[in-house]
Amino acid sequence: MSGLSTVTGGAGFIGSHLVDALLDLGRPVRVLERPGADVGHLPPEVEVVFADIRRRQGLAEALRGSRYVYHLAANPNLWVPDRREFDAVNHQGAINVLDAALDVGAERILHTSTESILTKSRAEGLIDEDVVIHESDAVGPYCLSKLRAENYAMKLAREGRPVVVANPTMPVGPGDRGGSPPTRLIRDFCRGALPAVMDCTLNLIDVRDVAQGLVRVLDVGRPARRYLLGGANLALLEIFSLLSELTGRDVPRWRVPYGLGLGFAYLSEFWADHVTGSSPKATVTGLRLARRIMHFDATRSLRELNLEPRPIRESLADSVAWLQLREA
Repeated sequence: MSGLSTVTGGAGFIGSHLVDALLDLGRPVRVLERPGADVGHLPPEVEVVFADIRRRQGLAEALRGSRYVYHLAANPNLWVPDRREFDAVNHQGAINVLDAALDVGAERILHTSTESILTKSRAEGLIDEDVVIHESDAVGPYCLSKLRAENYAMKLAREGRPVVVANPTMPVGPGDRGGSPPTRLIRDFCRGALPAVMDCTLNLIDVRDVAQGLVRVLDVGRPARRYLLGGANLALLEIFSLLSELTGRDVPRWRVPYGLGLGFAYLSEFWADHVTGSSPKATVTGLRLARRIMHFDATRSLRELNLEPRPIRESLADSVAWLQLREA
C-alpha cells in the first residue's frame, strides 16, 4: 500500500514498533506527537509533527496528505492526578483525530482500542471479538474513556466511513520508554520490589506482534468489526515464574487477598492525590480489573489477519534484557 501513513502517538511503546514495521514495508511515515514528547529515538527518515489531540485546531494541518491514519495516541495509565484527562485525551482526542482524518480525505483509518474495556463484572468464560459491552461494564474513568472512543469509531464505521478498530491485549517486549503498566510490573519484579502476588490472569502479547497486527488490520480489516490482538492467557503467578527463570529472582511468597489489595489501592491513590502527586503503588482500576476474568480468545482475528504471535517467554526475555540494559 503506497501513500503516506500518519501514526498518532508514534513515539510511544506500540507506536514506535508500528513505525518500524511500516518503514520495513517501505512505506513513508509521519508521526504526530504531543508537544514536548521525546521523539529522539525515532528513525531519522520519519517526519514528526506536534499537535495536541485534545484540540481540533491544528489537527487537520498535521494530518494533511495522509492516505492512512493509525490512531494510537492515548493516556495508557490507570491513574492521573486529574481524572478528566482520560476523557479529554482518550475519548474527545480520539473523536478529534478521527474527524480530522476524515476531513483531510484519509482512505483508511485505524482506531486502536484496548482489551480492558471488553471485560464484565460477571464471569462469562473466554472473551472474544463479539462481546457486547455497555458503559455500565466499564471499570473506572480510563476504561470508560476508551470504551466511548471505540463506540464513536464503530459508529463512524457503521455509517460507511473507512474506520477499522483493533483491541490489543497487554503488550510486552523491548522499547517501552514510557513505562506502561505491564512493563512496570516486569521492572518491579526484576528489582525485587514485589513482595506479594494476587490471584489474577492477564493476556500478554509481544508488542512487535501488536505492531504487525495493526498494519494488517488497516490493510485488510473490515469496518464495524473488532479485531482482537491477543496472545497467551497466563496467571500472574505463571508470569512471575517465567520471570524468575529469566532473572534468578524468587517468586513472591505472599498472597494478597483481593479486599486487602483493593484497600491498599485506595490508600495509594489517596496518598498520590493529596500528598505526592506521583503515580500510586497500586491503582483502584487495576485492582478491580484484576478481579475480572481476563481470558481472551483472539483465534478468529489472528486467523483472519494471518498473524501468529511469538512465544511469550521470548517477549518477556527481550523485555527483561532491554530493561537491564537501560538501567545498567
